[in-house]
Amino acid sequence: MLKHLICSIIGYLLGCISTGIILSNRVGVNLREVGSKSTGATNVSRTMGFNMGVVTFAGDFSKALVAVLLGTLIAGRNGALVAGLFAIIGHNWPVFYKFKGGKGIASSCAVLLYLFTPETIVGLIVALLVIIAFRYISLGSLSLLIVTSAISLFTRPFWPDTVFVLTMFVLGTYRHRSNIKRLRDGNENKFSIT
Repeated sequence: MLKHLICSIIGYLLGCISTGIILSNRVGVNLREVGSKSTGATNVSRTMGFNMGVVTFAGDFSKALVAVLLGTLIAGRNGALVAGLFAIIGHNWPVFYKFKGGKGIASSCAVLLYLFTPETIVGLIVALLVIIAFRYISLGSLSLLIVTSAISLFTRPFWPDTVFVLTMFVLGTYRHRSNIKRLRDGNENKFSIT
């Protein structure tokens, strides 16, 4: 139990590191006042350029990967599950930034790829195809979570694996609730590299 508590604290604190805010502060942009006001890679890409968005994605991916690696070292696979979940929670609600963070997809990719590799690869392929076809990052992100969760229902034990993936799906869907509304209303922003 103590090991899992340590994993949750480490995961959360790593998740609270906001790559987007660090980069935006260096160039004098307030992410809270531009675009979707999110600190994630998509908003950074739209407001500060594609390359900065890629760096933001890499940073948010890396911090979650470090969290699950440390969780594994401390308490095995269950430690990785705990650390990964709390890394995403930290990214979404960072204590350092008034609990206002991103939507957790880059961090979720790292956690899912590490812990649910085959299912996530399929999910990423579907997500990429959806983004190419419709140019909605939000729809691709939701597709990743849906596909990975659906496959895990058949390939993993219900506890703790499937419960974990479903929890990530719920978190991701909740964070994308405004995007879902815009998709439904037909006014979601389409992604463009230029």
